[in-house]
Amino acid sequence: MKYLAVDREVSLTKSEGETCSKEQKNEEVNNMADKKSRILYIKRFLETQTDENHPATMPDILSYLESESIPASRKTVAEDIRQLIDAGTDVICNTGHHYEYFIGDRHFELPELKLLVDAVQASNFISPKKSAALTEKLTGFVSSYQAGELKRQLYVGKHVKTVNERTYLTVDLLHNAINAGKQVTFKYYEYDRNKKKVFKHNRHTYTFSPYALLWNSDNYYALGYSDKHGKVITFRVDRIAKPEMSDAPAVPKPEGFDITLYTKSVFQMYDGSALQKVTLRCENDLMKSVIDHFGEDVETKILDDKHFAAVADVSVSPTFFGWVFSFAGRIAITAPESAVSEYLALARRVTGQTT
Repeated sequence: MKYLAVDREVSLTKSEGETCSKEQKNEEVNNMADKKSRILYIKRFLETQTDENHPATMPDILSYLESESIPASRKTVAEDIRQLIDAGTDVICNTGHHYEYFIGDRHFELPELKLLVDAVQASNFISPKKSAALTEKLTGFVSSYQAGELKRQLYVGKHVKTVNERTYLTVDLLHNAINAGKQVTFKYYEYDRNKKKVFKHNRHTYTFSPYALLWNSDNYYALGYSDKHGKVITFRVDRIAKPEMSDAPAVPKPEGFDITLYTKSVFQMYDGSALQKVTLRCENDLMKSVIDHFGEDVETKILDDKHFAAVADVSVSPTFFGWVFSFAGRIAITAPESAVSEYLALARRVTGQTT
């Protein structure tokens, strides 16, 4: 079946021309306002009701316009489609037994939108209500026939969605503050033993100079300078409450501060402590896990037939130790001695040993 651009194929055949004399009379009463309105209706119809597998015939388009009380003829519709194409809308004409029209190239292809929907549904920081609303909006980029393929549920193991409906607004405010070079103020909450939200430090109002937003373990974090802490730290965005952008200029980044390095070497094993160069003894089949955490440029060398060593700058902390422990001895800390001692001391505390 041959597909050609409609601007080459919209001209009426002789037989069609013989049947449209009445329509031509009706056409004369159409004013410019009708024409503009008609083009918009045709564009909406083609965008929502057609795709490559569901083209529309000229009678389909005329029937739709009639249902909307829009006067039209074959000739006027053909001319309107030609103008849509001239304006950049990719209307494709199938010149088979009947002329059939559909929208070709869209802003997003269906596979791209499926990925976006999956990302929305998998994101911890987007609430279930907002996920549903965003998914519904994304369906507006495809035909009604394809929209059903986007309304699906993605299963994510042990998946917990935030209950904070305003997280996406906080993200927008932080982006604006970063672009404007301004500080923000907010309160920050955690949970007590009754699972109730409580503001940290007796409802302290934090003054924060945001530098970047980070994505880690399916959560959004704001990275920047905290006046209270006197250093660069991160805050979970979905636990930020009552954020406001102030007129005060942001505290400049510390000299030589590298956000990429921070993200790769600190944030993945984060508690805010200083970096240390740590050597790990790893079983060979754990190379993928080491790369997942430290990146492909992590320093490694072969130790023996079964092990390799990895050297990385990390924040030596309970978070880092927890990651090492999760491999049940298949990854071991071998240097520096201070990190080994801290790890053993933590293990004794975990098991209730005091000595």
